[in-house]
Amino acid sequence: MCDDSYPAKIFQQVNHLRMIRRTGEICGIVLMAAAAAMAGQGTRHWTAEGVLAMLDSSARDFHTLSADVQHIKYTQVVNDTSTETGEMWMRRDDKMRIEIKTPDPRTVLRSGDSLYIYNPKINRVEEYDLGKNRSLVDQYVRLGFGTRSEAIRKNYLVAVDNEEEVDGRKTVVIELTPKSQEVRDQITKIQMWIDEASWLPIQQKFFEAGSGDYFIFHYSNLRKNLNIPESRFKPDWPKNATKIKPRG
Repeated sequence: MCDDSYPAKIFQQVNHLRMIRRTGEICGIVLMAAAAAMAGQGTRHWTAEGVLAMLDSSARDFHTLSADVQHIKYTQVVNDTSTETGEMWMRRDDKMRIEIKTPDPRTVLRSGDSLYIYNPKINRVEEYDLGKNRSLVDQYVRLGFGTRSEAIRKNYLVAVDNEEEVDGRKTVVIELTPKSQEVRDQITKIQMWIDEASWLPIQQKFFEAGSGDYFIFHYSNLRKNLNIPESRFKPDWPKNATKIKPRG
């Protein structure tokens, strides 16, 4: 005997399946919306003040840094790009060493007000007294490495460009315009790519005045606050090296 309620049960089951399917679709939409919202939260719109605050946080515990460095120089008039590679060691107490390895080896050593450039090919050391130009040199050499926001604000107008991925790392790009006319006569602006994980520069680009020339420092394998022996910051070239003190 046919059960009159059977079609009703089938209808109920079909409706139940439809409700399950519909609920699944709704859940899917909700999950997609949540994922989109989370993605939106992950893309932070940085302000100059926000970036400077993070640089301050990084500067507070900055003591030493070592890194591989690539120096790229572009000269517009001859459309020429040259590249040097080497290593860099830096300490908070104004000590720094750069070993250029290719293509022309040389050593750049800075200790306080003294700057040395040793050329092994001709066994010659150039010695410079930074003197009153010390703060100007620090604006370039230590820019972003333990630099406090107070110093950056004092010397530059700061603007945020965008975010970019460099060497697989997320960076925020800031643009620095020198306030000093003396500096602008040499460098019109600086772009700096700052790693959002370490808050150290991965790349700096300096635009030279009066031309389309620029030079780039690109850093990789950055190691912060490792122990660097004092000997790293001592002159170690041959004692018979010719010593000169260029003027100007």
